[in-house]
Amino acid sequence: MEEQQDNYRPFEGLNLSNARSENESYEKYRKRLKMNKEIMKLYNTVGLDRFREMFPNGVHEAAKGSMEEAYNENTPPAIKGSLHLNEK
Repeated sequence: MEEQQDNYRPFEGLNLSNARSENESYEKYRKRLKMNKEIMKLYNTVGLDRFREMFPNGVHEAAKGSMEEAYNENTPPAIKGSLHLNEK
């Protein structure tokens, strides 16, 4: 019987490096490090199987969704969804 290849990669697309990238602000760098620490703590606590149940598409999708929600909550209604903040 053939074994089915498991292609689940929970951290794919996530920057787990401790180094600050060239075009990353210090504030974003600190937030990313904090998020990485929380993600790894959760992963080490619950294990791969439970982590897969929690994040079936990987952590990157969940993090991207939560960042969009945070942006929408902290943005005034007049400019939500607009990338052209300087337009009148």
